[in-house]
Amino acid sequence: MTPDSRIIEDNRNGLQRNKWLILRRITQLSIQLLFLLGPWFGIWWMKGNLAASEFLGTVPLSDPFVFAQLIASGFWPSSSLIIGFLLVVTLYAIVGGRVYCSWVCPVNIVTDTARWLRRKLGIRKSTSVPKNTRYWLLFMILLMTAASGSLIWELVNPVTMVTRGLVFGMGTAWYLLIAIFFYDLLISKNGWCGQLCPMGAAYALIGKVSLLKVDAINRIDCDDCMDCYHVCPEPQVLKPVLLGNAASSIIKPSECNNCGRCIDICSKKVFKFSNKLTN
Repeated sequence: MTPDSRIIEDNRNGLQRNKWLILRRITQLSIQLLFLLGPWFGIWWMKGNLAASEFLGTVPLSDPFVFAQLIASGFWPSSSLIIGFLLVVTLYAIVGGRVYCSWVCPVNIVTDTARWLRRKLGIRKSTSVPKNTRYWLLFMILLMTAASGSLIWELVNPVTMVTRGLVFGMGTAWYLLIAIFFYDLLISKNGWCGQLCPMGAAYALIGKVSLLKVDAINRIDCDDCMDCYHVCPEPQVLKPVLLGNAASSIIKPSECNNCGRCIDICSKKVFKFSNKLTN
């Protein structure tokens, strides 16, 4: 089937072909706006940043990787931080650990833009690193934190730097975001989120027990157009279910971030959101 014939066959409008992408962008920007309402307008619905925050003055939220660093540094967290940690872990254990990466993290907008531009420019050359590198980085950061007694990652964490930068001025955060953008654009496809980011590794570990999954329920209708491979930030998770190597049609690897782009792009409606208990 040629690309033109696929376009003719897919009679969905642009909104239908990008529904989950649009919802993700709205979610990401809305979360950043919640943090900015206080400093900008004095409306303190959300205090703090994505490392640790308080919603409506009562509900604490703590990033699991930051919490792990606190423990590694020898600091015993307060009860509110412990509750916030448990709430966040429970949430992502239900909706999928790396949902944080695709639906919350503002850096995802930068890396998605780099991947889109990479396709538009036809850049094919890509340098990859071992797939477990991000897990080794996570482990090394925790070791360095334990040795130094300080939160090493928070000195360079692009996620929290963005929120602080929007309030106090981006400064060096711009250089870090630009570096990540060009790394993904020119050096390694999906390199930052897919191979290096230790926060993504932390949420992937939570995702091993998560319930919400993408299901290739209609994989028998797949016409091998490869559109899902082109838009998926973790295309290796698609191969087992689409080639029928897996007994289940559920995409079970925790590297999948439930971004929904495969659902958006597939004219055959092969994919849908489901939960692993049903399959």
